[in-house]
Formats: sequence, C-alpha cells, structure tokens
Amino acid sequence: MRTTAFRNLADAVVDLSAKTVFLVGENGQGKTNFLEAVYFCSYASSFRAAKDGDLGRNGLKDFSVAGTVCRNPADSAFSNEILVKREGEKKTVLIDDKKAEDRKELLSVIPCIVFCHDDMNFVKGSPEQCRWFFDQVLSLYDPAYLEDLRSYRKSLRSRNAVLRDALKNRLDGEADSLLDALDAQCAFYGTALMEKRRTAAVLFSEVFSPLYGEVSGIEGMEVRYVPSWKGSEEDVLREGLRRRRQQDLAAGLSMTGPHRDRYLFVLEGADFVATASTGQRRLLALLLRVAQARRFSQMTGRNPVLLLDDVLLEMDGGKRRRFLSVLPGYDQAFFTFLPDEPFDRYQNGETLVYNVAGGKVEK
Repeated sequence: MRTTAFRNLADAVVDLSAKTVFLVGENGQGKTNFLEAVYFCSYASSFRAAKDGDLGRNGLKDFSVAGTVCRNPADSAFSNEILVKREGEKKTVLIDDKKAEDRKELLSVIPCIVFCHDDMNFVKGSPEQCRWFFDQVLSLYDPAYLEDLRSYRKSLRSRNAVLRDALKNRLDGEADSLLDALDAQCAFYGTALMEKRRTAAVLFSEVFSPLYGEVSGIEGMEVRYVPSWKGSEEDVLREGLRRRRQQDLAAGLSMTGPHRDRYLFVLEGADFVATASTGQRRLLALLLRVAQARRFSQMTGRNPVLLLDDVLLEMDGGKRRRFLSVLPGYDQAFFTFLPDEPFDRYQNGETLVYNVAGGKVEK
C-alpha cells in the first residue's frame, strides 16, 4: 500500500503481503491512521473523520492512498489496483486505472469491516448511529439496498426542503402538489427499505444470538427492528404521510419514516442495553462486528478484510481468547497493539509485524 500526504503517515510504500499484519506502537504515532488508510481504499471515506478535508497531512487538500488487492495471490488475474485520491475539492477513485462511476464499486473489490472504540455508539448512542451500522451490514452484500437508501434520502431531502419553504413562506396550498409527488417517492423507496430491514434483522439475529450466547453465556439475545411507519403497503404509507402533512408542515420537517426507524437489543422481552453494564455493552458492540462479517460471508461466499483497532486492549486473557476463538473468517486482518501488550502470543510465522512511530511504519 502507498500513502501520500495522508494524515501523519510518511509518504511510503508498505509491504502488506501477509494474511495477518500487526501494527505496534505508542498512542498517537499513526497506527489508527494506517487502518484508516486501508479503510479509505474500501469506502473512499473515513471511519473517523466526517470530512475528507480532515485527512490531508497538516491541512493539505491533495492526498492519496493506493494498493493492490489480491484475492488469489497465486494468480495475478485475481488482483486489482486501487487508487483513491483527492485533489483540491475533487475525489477520484480508480480501479485498474479506470475511473469508478460510483464508490460502491470499491466494496466489491475490498469489502472491509473495522472494529474500533466508536462501535460502542451502535449500542449506547443515538438511533441514527445504530441505523448506520445496520445500513452498512445490508449495503455490503446488497447494492440494490444502497441504491434504495440513496433514493429515499434524496426524496426525503426534497420533501424537507418543501416543508421548510412552506413553513417560512406560508405556502401550504402551493406546496401540496409537490408534497403529493414526494410522498409517493418516499413511500415507494421507504417500503423497499422497510422490507429489507425487517428481513435482515431476523437473519442477523440468527447469526448474532448464538454468537453472543457462546461468548457471554447469556442466551436468547435478539435484534428487533422497530419501524417508524406502521404498516407495509405502499399506498397505506402514502396515505399516512398525507394525513400527517399538517404536523410535518408545522414542524418544517418529516417527523416519521425510515430515517426514524430503530433497532433494539432485546433479552427476555426487555431492552437489554438499558440495564447492561459497560463491559456487556462493549462485548455487544464487538460481537455485532463479528456477526456483520459472518453475515457478509454467508451472503457472498467471500471473506472481508478486518481492521481491529485496540479491540484487545481492555480484555483480560480469558476474554481475549474467547473473542479470538469466534473471530470470523477473513482474507486479511490488521491488529493494533501497544508495545507492552503480549502481541507475540497471537502471531505466527507468516504474521508481518510493524513498528509505528512518528508516522513511519517499519518492520
């Protein structure tokens, strides 16, 4: 992999030709930045920064990450050259020197799943953060879901713009014809999202529930999808939007819809997270990622690339062993460690171990 002006990383080419790569170094030296560079090759975005402009070294607007993805190291026909670069305000994705028309094309080349501290937000954070996780679960193996999600969000933005304009200018009557059309769009794409989310929650639970029971000893955990809209028929949902239009006009905002859906972690009929300890929530977040990887492999027959950022740091020896025993299959895995951690216990003869200091990644 080659990085140029990315975060604090030195401009360099790093050999990653191993199934497992360990990055060892003190905090703040660039370990997570390196994982972020790998992630950038998969999503053309960051798992930490909201804006691409935050990724350039010392505020630089031009930066890039490039790499060779080998699905079969013995056969070059099963490899792809990836380049994701930002020049000024423009971002370009090249796959085998051809411009990708959509960043989702990267997901078919290098599907990537990251384990990091912020994953706790899927459990204890806002409903939006939990929705984001399950949207990613679905998008990794179902490109059609990603298209429906984008289309729904586009229709929702247009609907909210009309609602805000009507609230500001008191144009209720003139807005009705626009809202009729946008209600139909939102109901059409929203119905598709709801159907897939409902099915995916059931299938995800079938993977997650026994996994959580195996590691925690707590049986019966369930992921429950709670849609904002009641009902599932498109015409019923469209009529519901029309009936609630006055409330939305008064708020200048769409108050219901898939953008307000929720997911709950239910045990014995009750919300588990409400009474769970910090340790139980942390384990829940970790195992959500394991289940995500297993579900992806079930649906595609492929294994993802795993990025594990300090996930073993807060575990004692027993918990580490249990977690590693359920680690999903992977094409490649990257782990970060502090220097005083016993990382040598987890490596084998084919593990690449790098020291990371001051942005330099060296064997």
